[in-house]
Amino acid sequence: MDRQSIIEFLNSHCQIIDNPSVDKIRQLAKKDEVTTEFGGASYISTTKNRSAKMTEAVFELTGQHQKLIDEVLEYLKNKELICLDRTLAPNSKINFLCKVYMTKGYARILHSWHKSLFEPNYEGKGQPDSLVVFVPEWPEIKILADVLNQTTYVLGSDYFGECKKANLRMAMYLIKQQDGLGLHAGSKLIRIKDKNNSLTEKGIILFGLSGTGKTTLTIHNHYLTGPERVFILQDDVILMDKQAACYGTENNYYIKTEGLEPSQEILYTAAIQPEAVMENVGVDPASGKVDFTNYDLTTNGREIVLRKDIPLCTDIVDLAKANIIIFITRRNDIVHPVAKLNPVQGAAFFMLGESIETSAGDPTKAGQSKREVGFNPFIIGSKGQEGNRFLEILKNNPDINCYLLNTGVVGNTDKISIKDSVSMLTEIARNNIDWQANDDWGYQVPVEVAGVDSKKLNPANYFAKEEYNKLVDNLKQERLNWLNQFEDLDPGIKKVFS
Repeated sequence: MDRQSIIEFLNSHCQIIDNPSVDKIRQLAKKDEVTTEFGGASYISTTKNRSAKMTEAVFELTGQHQKLIDEVLEYLKNKELICLDRTLAPNSKINFLCKVYMTKGYARILHSWHKSLFEPNYEGKGQPDSLVVFVPEWPEIKILADVLNQTTYVLGSDYFGECKKANLRMAMYLIKQQDGLGLHAGSKLIRIKDKNNSLTEKGIILFGLSGTGKTTLTIHNHYLTGPERVFILQDDVILMDKQAACYGTENNYYIKTEGLEPSQEILYTAAIQPEAVMENVGVDPASGKVDFTNYDLTTNGREIVLRKDIPLCTDIVDLAKANIIIFITRRNDIVHPVAKLNPVQGAAFFMLGESIETSAGDPTKAGQSKREVGFNPFIIGSKGQEGNRFLEILKNNPDINCYLLNTGVVGNTDKISIKDSVSMLTEIARNNIDWQANDDWGYQVPVEVAGVDSKKLNPANYFAKEEYNKLVDNLKQERLNWLNQFEDLDPGIKKVFS
């Protein structure tokens, strides 16, 4: 059954609440709401995170898959469903119409999803680009993406993130079919005076796994004033075409609330707005008092905050061109705080998706290497081909510069501060760094960076030569082993650490 037939089946066999307003959805979800002291909605889900191990993306349905789908559709007969349409990536060149059917009792999930995307654009759309059938009360957890039919079944989980990622995952696959690439990355535009004092604009995209500081650096204002300023665009997923234009997908930031406090002015201010929606945050059910340090429910408290409530955001969500690509890692020993990469090295670090595990993730593995191709756990299809496409885009756009940024600790001794990282980003945007070749890694490292202690710029300063060389050899081998597992990856990318 294709997705149009599924839509027709549900519309004819179910009681449909069709595209209710956000206020109506909140009213439908009232039974699950604790109203916060700020007037916003707070909800608690049974499932507290995405069910990655229960997620399967398939290009061909097996008999078991079809049996499950048939059982789901049979179960939904005569049920009350909410149908909601939204647009992801709202622009004239690339826009995806997304449709979700949700059993009525879980309207709270659609309250968040309505706010996360844009008003539906039906122009030229015979059917949605992404269809999601969401049944949270199903007796077991299973997320099945029927890729060629562009349909995802989310079963047994009541976690909002599954709704969000089902549509983003499909959009990233669809842009790949148009010779582009879906990127799990943040984006910003910086208007800044270069080293010749000429005002210029640079499009920046930032990759990074959880805990590396991607959101912090994406929303940072770089301490700029006057004509110099930052425009914050996206924090989660962007869609890049082959000319390296980057299209924004969402109208929100989906923030982790763990430890959020007033000193984090930009995010905290957005988080206490009445239109924000909290999930699994410490909220007193009697008074509505919010405590972002209460982890009784989970350390994975989440919140939908609107872009309009973040001061440096504008109506713009797209970058005309990515000029600077930043791979953020967090390592504690021999990785340089900043390095400039050639295109093949850039593709290698894209494939590495490298960081270390933090206590916020798996405390039992804290400090161990952690890798995710493209920094993206939502890839459909070959991961090697993902890296090859990234390299192809870099080679076709030689004006793009790639950089590695370490937000960890140099030599297990000196912490790389947020101010250090911001200084490095700022000077990169100004084109105000003199680079020199590094024999150990083949990339370029800075001679100096304004505002950064020069000792931190060279990890070799912290180790005896023999120990340093051993650490370099071990990390090279570790990285090489990782890349070698991808059989269809361009051989040139694999040779970067040989």
